[in-house]
Amino acid sequence: MVQAGGWLMLPILLCSVIALAIIGERFWSLREKRITPPNLVNQVWQWYKNDNLNDEYIVALNRNSPLGRILATGLLNRHHPREIMKESIEDVGRQVVHELERYLNTLGTIASITPLLGLLGTVIGMIKVFAAIMTHGVGNPSILAGGISEALITTAAGLSVAIPTLIFYRYFRGKVDALVLKMEEEALKIVDVMHGEREND
Repeated sequence: MVQAGGWLMLPILLCSVIALAIIGERFWSLREKRITPPNLVNQVWQWYKNDNLNDEYIVALNRNSPLGRILATGLLNRHHPREIMKESIEDVGRQVVHELERYLNTLGTIASITPLLGLLGTVIGMIKVFAAIMTHGVGNPSILAGGISEALITTAAGLSVAIPTLIFYRYFRGKVDALVLKMEEEALKIVDVMHGEREND
């Protein structure tokens, strides 16, 4: 089938392998427990309330998770006004978001280019069909079938890669947005609690 599809099947297959690798890696990396461990904010609050917040705790928190990294940045600026603490969290938050979105642009690109590769295969296949007609006429169906088969196989292969890739791209985009909102909510909660603007809940 790959041979029948012509040389354009190779980049389509390569795209499918890359997409599969990215999807597996993102499923592993974007686990909610890894990004926003449960009860982490409450633990930080207990450290703060018991006056246990030292550099060792903050370094451990920074290495804990993406949410921990954001909270650790806020804690390093806890003696500054609320706005400075919030700005430092937002700066690190942008870096964390960039890391969460890693490889998603590649996934989106694969979802966009594989149908175009399939379409290019269709065009090349149809060119071969018309070239065969010009050379041999329409009397030999097997010659025409080869070009038409190549056109249809590459189109089907391109769409078969693009459709699931696009689905997972949209899924991971939504997951990243949800995780970012949750991290922002948790970080602002600890900022407000430390500056006495809300009660710890």
